[in-house]
This record gives sequence, C-alpha cells and structure tokens, in this order.
Amino acid sequence: MLMLDTLCALPLSADLFAQAVHPTEPLVTVGLSSGHVQTLKLPPVDDDDEEEKIVTVPGRRGSNGTDMVDTAWRTKRHKGSCRCLAYSVDGRQLYSAGTDGIVKAADSATGTVTGKVAIPFDPSNSRDLIDSPTVVHALSPQTLLLSTDSGALHLYDLRDPAPSLPVDQSKTAFITAKPSQTYHPHADYISSLCPIPPSAASTSGYSKQWLTTGSTTLALTDLRRGVLAKSEDQEELLLSCLYVTGLAAKKSSGSTGEKAVVGGGDGVITLWEKGQWDDQDERIVVSKEKETLDCMAHVPDGIGGFGKKIAVGLGDGAVRFVKLGANQVVGEVRHDEVEGVTELGFDVGGRMISGGGQIVKVWRESIQGENDEEEEEDDAAAGAAGKRAAADSDDSDNDDDGDDSSDDEKSQKPRKKRKRGKGPAPTTNFNFSGLD
Repeated sequence: MLMLDTLCALPLSADLFAQAVHPTEPLVTVGLSSGHVQTLKLPPVDDDDEEEKIVTVPGRRGSNGTDMVDTAWRTKRHKGSCRCLAYSVDGRQLYSAGTDGIVKAADSATGTVTGKVAIPFDPSNSRDLIDSPTVVHALSPQTLLLSTDSGALHLYDLRDPAPSLPVDQSKTAFITAKPSQTYHPHADYISSLCPIPPSAASTSGYSKQWLTTGSTTLALTDLRRGVLAKSEDQEELLLSCLYVTGLAAKKSSGSTGEKAVVGGGDGVITLWEKGQWDDQDERIVVSKEKETLDCMAHVPDGIGGFGKKIAVGLGDGAVRFVKLGANQVVGEVRHDEVEGVTELGFDVGGRMISGGGQIVKVWRESIQGENDEEEEEDDAAAGAAGKRAAADSDDSDNDDDGDDSSDDEKSQKPRKKRKRGKGPAPTTNFNFSGLD
C-alpha cells in the first residue's frame, strides 16, 4: 500500500481554482477565485527532519523553529477569477489566465508582469463577450496552448513578438496579439490537456502532439496538422487525462506500453491504447460511489515501490493511488472532508501537492520503520497503563477512578478534524515589462 503523511497544510484566502508546481524548485503557485495569484515557498526537500515541520499558516515557523513556509509574492492579477496557471518549461515564466479574458505572463521569481494578450472572442456566442479559459499549458519554449469554454484551442508562438508600446502606456495598453493557430477539437469546454512525449527521432526534444478531453470525447491534436483523431461519444463526462509510458508491452494485443489514462465523472478511469483513439480498451473503478475524478498526476518512480502509479483527486476530497498494470487502488489519503480535490502535482522533491477548497496540502511518503516503532511504543505504553489501572482497581473501592483513567487514555489518541469550506529570461512575445 502507498501511504503518505501530511507535511504542511496551507490555508488560502479564497477558493483555489488553479495550481502550478515549479519544475525545478520547491515552489507552488495558486490561482484563486478572487483573482489573486500567490507563490508559496515550500520546506526544503533535503532536510532529514521534515516530519518535525508541520506548518498550518504561511509564514509561521515549524515546530523545531528552523523552517518556514512563506509567500514569495502575492498580487491581484485578474479582475475576475484566475482560472488556470502554468510554468514555462524552464520555470522562469508563469502564465495565468482569468475570467477577465486576459492571459498574463510574469517573471516567476518576482511576479512582475512581462506581457499580456487578450483571449479571442467566441464568434458563435454573441451573449458572452469573454470566452473563459480552461487550460493553459507551455508545450515548449516556443509554444503556449490555451483552451476555452467554447472548445477552442489557441496556439501562441512565443517567438513572434507583438509590436512594442511606449513606456508611459504600459499600465493601460491592451495588446491585441492573435494566436498563430486555432483548432476546435471539441464542441464544448476543454477540461484537460496532456502532451504526448516526443519520439526518439525528434530533433527539438519537445512534444508536438497532445490529447484533450472535452465533454464526452477524447481528441488528438498536432501542432501543425490540427485535429488528427477524435473518439466516439463515451456517454460520460471526461474530466482529466494523463499520458503514461513504460507499461508492459503485449505483442499478442499489439500494445506498445503507452496509454492515455482518462478520469471520468462516474468514478471510473479508462485506458486508451496509443494510436487507438476511437475508444477505450480498459476500465478501472476508482470510486464505487461514482465520485468525479477531477484531476490526476504521475506518481514519481520509486515512491510506493515498483510499478507505474498515478494519483487521482476525487470530488469527495479523497486522493486515491492507482497502480497501472495491476489496475487497482493501492492507497488513499484525505485532503478534505467536504471540499473536492481540484488540483494535484508532485514537486522537485517527490512530495505531493493537493489543492481544493481553501487549502493546499503538502504530503510526503510515510516511513514505515518510524511508523512501526511508534506503534510499538504506543502498544507498550497502553499495556503498562492497563496494568497500572488494574492494580489501582484492586486497591481502590472507587470504580469511577478506573473509568476516568480509561477515558483519559482514549482522549490522548489523535482524532481527524473535519474542515468545511475548490541567466535572463528567454525572449518571447510576452515582452512588455511593467504591465500588471
């Protein structure tokens, strides 16, 4: 079984709508319903005493007085809610998109805006002036992908700079840079996106194809050739997707060891064989209660033993771990008792970051040896206490004393609390410093 312990619990000022984990540093950025964007510094990953550093409020020192979880920067980035976030491939840039119809690029270290573009309108919908964003993803240093509620998928070429503007207009300037391409893989909003790794023959080393889920279909899109394949109607909402490599190949069935993993609105994961995008070929029941599978993340190799595993965030606040190949649930943790898990990721140190409601939690893999020793100590203490209680009951005429002792011992056991409450930077076309 895969077991994780909570390292940090970080409360937020508003509901979490988006989360991005830095690719090379222990940082996580959150986008909130209030339009704020905030980058949090996580505890260092190379400390042997991480278990002593339980932090519940950003900026408060850990129990050993040596560690701190703090806010690197925080700003009101969008007039509406911040719907999606993504780091650039090297982590130097942070892209955010909001319901104000703006995509902004910022220096990830300082939060300073370096450029912005307007999300194109949906010509088929005259009622809504803004086609709200759903996913933003940096496919490569040259390409930024943005999907919307209307099912549009916009490609921005970061090597094509927009016209420069006078400095004194930088605060009010509205950049009308247009996407280099727009595709429509789905008729409804795009709920998730995952890139397909480049082939061994790739000269750039970056992905040129990706999968998306939208409403009840899965689609494959190519950077230059557009939408290549679209699945049959699955008659169930498809909410999240991952692309997994390194699985066992089966010559008898033509399996290559690469599959798409798709989370549905009915608590079921479907597996899709590479190149066979018309329909699913395997199913894994993650939630018998049919909770929505809103987000997924790859579990780093080595965590929880051998084999490919994924973490799945559920609408009931649980995170369940699924081992592929065996196709079974191998562990579970609870992010919240009420709020669903909307975001999942793993940081540079292999720690899981879960987000949902008004809280972000950081988890680390349990150390079984330590847990076993603690259990043995607890059992020994309980046994000694039981002997003392028995001796006291023999010597005393008051039975209530023994009952009070038992109640005290029970009260010392930890109880789960319920919470109620979702060098220089590379040159790109987002190059207008000072905008915010």
